[in-house]
Amino acid sequence: MSDEHPAATDVNLNDPDLYRNRELSELAFQRRVLHEALDDRNPLLERVKFLSIFTSNMDEFFMKRVGGLKQQIAAEVTDRTPDGRTPEEQIDDIVATARPLFDRQTRCYHEDILPALAEAGIDIVDYETLTAAEQSTLRDYFERSVLPTLTPLTFDPAHPFPFISNLSLSLAVLTRSTPDADVTFSRVKIPGNRPRLVAVDDDHTFVPLEQVVAANLDLLFPDVEVLDYSTFRVTRNAEVRRNEEVAEDLVDAIEDVLRERRFATVVRLELEAGTPGRVRDLLQEHLDVSEAETFVREAPLDFRDLMQLTELDRPDLKLEPWTPQPHPRLLESRLDAEDRSIFDVVQDEDVLVHHPYHAFSKTVHRFIDEAAHDPDVLAIKAAIYRTSRDSNIIESLIDAARNGKQVAVMVELKARFDEENNLHWVERLEEEGIHVAYGTPGYKTHTKTTLVVREEGDDVELYSHVGTGNYHSETAKTYVDLGLLTADRDLGQDLVKLFNFFTGHSRHDEYRKLLIAPGNMRDQFTELVRNEAEVARDGGDARIVAKMNRLEDPAMVRELYEASQAGVDIDLVVRDICRLVPGIEGVSENVAVYSIVDRFLEHARIWYFENDDPGFYTGSADWMTRNLDNRVEGVAPVENERLQNELWTILEANLSDNRKRWRLRSDGRYEQLRPDDGEPVVSVQELLMERARAAARDAEGLDWAGRTD
Repeated sequence: MSDEHPAATDVNLNDPDLYRNRELSELAFQRRVLHEALDDRNPLLERVKFLSIFTSNMDEFFMKRVGGLKQQIAAEVTDRTPDGRTPEEQIDDIVATARPLFDRQTRCYHEDILPALAEAGIDIVDYETLTAAEQSTLRDYFERSVLPTLTPLTFDPAHPFPFISNLSLSLAVLTRSTPDADVTFSRVKIPGNRPRLVAVDDDHTFVPLEQVVAANLDLLFPDVEVLDYSTFRVTRNAEVRRNEEVAEDLVDAIEDVLRERRFATVVRLELEAGTPGRVRDLLQEHLDVSEAETFVREAPLDFRDLMQLTELDRPDLKLEPWTPQPHPRLLESRLDAEDRSIFDVVQDEDVLVHHPYHAFSKTVHRFIDEAAHDPDVLAIKAAIYRTSRDSNIIESLIDAARNGKQVAVMVELKARFDEENNLHWVERLEEEGIHVAYGTPGYKTHTKTTLVVREEGDDVELYSHVGTGNYHSETAKTYVDLGLLTADRDLGQDLVKLFNFFTGHSRHDEYRKLLIAPGNMRDQFTELVRNEAEVARDGGDARIVAKMNRLEDPAMVRELYEASQAGVDIDLVVRDICRLVPGIEGVSENVAVYSIVDRFLEHARIWYFENDDPGFYTGSADWMTRNLDNRVEGVAPVENERLQNELWTILEANLSDNRKRWRLRSDGRYEQLRPDDGEPVVSVQELLMERARAAARDAEGLDWAGRTD
């Protein structure tokens, strides 16, 4: 423990030293992602996958976070963050932290991954090492399949400096027409619709596409001398905003955002090592990029396309494939045998679904699809933040409308990087006469909820789904998420209020059971934490266990500090950003913070408060200021004892992991936990996969009178 901090009674809980920087905490998470590529305990193609993921994550970080900070600097914002940094200081720290990460990624690729791939019979080679026959074959491929897609853009007195699109990989080509002529710069975009790794005669030897293009530039620039070529890449700001107050203008505003994002300011320039100084100066000048925003790296610059290798038929180099299992209570064979609907099952008892351990298609999608085709269902209301391009959920909602049901859908047009996809679905839904709400002025709607209204006898029943993940069939295979299916009347009435808020002119702060933001969520969570602190001060046992993606809100961090000072035992499983500093004497010595990075993205949120009834909660919100104050979020209490036991099992499994779990130290560094000598390896995701398999086997092995086969 550090002795720099005074006794609890003298501690200033607003001290910037007690709060980690949001951006640097995010980069610490990306370091853990990169570690999955470095860790030779992982199968080789799993390591390759994480090299690709790291690039995608860092691209998004620069587009969103660095882009936002640059906007603050341009607006002369000098406000300090809770950790005491100005926007300029944050960018300086980001650059200083990110450079070594990029260097480590490059070294990992060249020193670890490439040799390991070669040893496994998969070669990524340089074009110049190919035989004359192989080069001839690739030249034919280039001329036939690549050259027609290329458009060289030259910068000279007759041509303006070319537009460089976001995240595109480009060749900077220097040419001259005669030995005494001026040198000319041209940009050649490497086409994203051609395989980045070009197969050489077989499926196990590849050459990067940019090298194939570079080796055949004479076909693109005939009758001129090619003096030099090098790769470069730009990242543009994604933080483009519009006035959202007028709902009918929102679609036009989002379309403007999509257009402007293409032309937004550059926040990062990546250059291949050895790029000529004149190219570097030219790009920096015309892209308005500083030296600090320029990252020089050994090629390749873009690792995203390494994901192509994970499609190879090499099971020996991959993790055992996972097939999501049927939920034991929602087995089709069981329901068919008993002639029961999913609503009968939920009416009997709440159902907790856990993706990707449970199949999305046989749980959440089935819930909505069965509602769409059930003659007794009167209405379906759904809030959609993100969904897949070929969404079965949307198709089921369209079927519902065609079947005469009242359908209302809240589609969040401002879901970043999914705006275009969501606009597509808005058009489809409106073509079917479905009422679509585009979002809530001033707020981004992030809740993942569905309400089904069903006529049963002389009454109308309400069936609800409250989830932590999007209605997205593809991410449900790779994101760990939870969903509660319930026929609880009070919770259903709360969703009625919430959907009226989406489509009408009403806002509620009082709800029977749900925690809703904006509304009662912040106050309810604060009260739950304070209640544990009060019990501890009175000498009772008190504990908080919380699992979330991000803990960023300074006010919630302060509440946790005060609870720790009161003696509450606090375990936090926080995937990435965490402002709280654990292990500080007199402040947070009762707090432990962990993070899990594994094959599936941890995305579920669970809260447990030992002295609360019901004590367990799950839903869409993280403890971030934006989630608690500036987004529409929904969190549900879990009152069923059996489901509470399920949630506790999940939390315990997270806290027992000694394979993929990291512990946050008081100095801000993370250390990965490893089993002691002779101790069994425990991986939470492996454990939960096996539990799901066993539960499905057990359920399949029963007839529906309860006897085994």
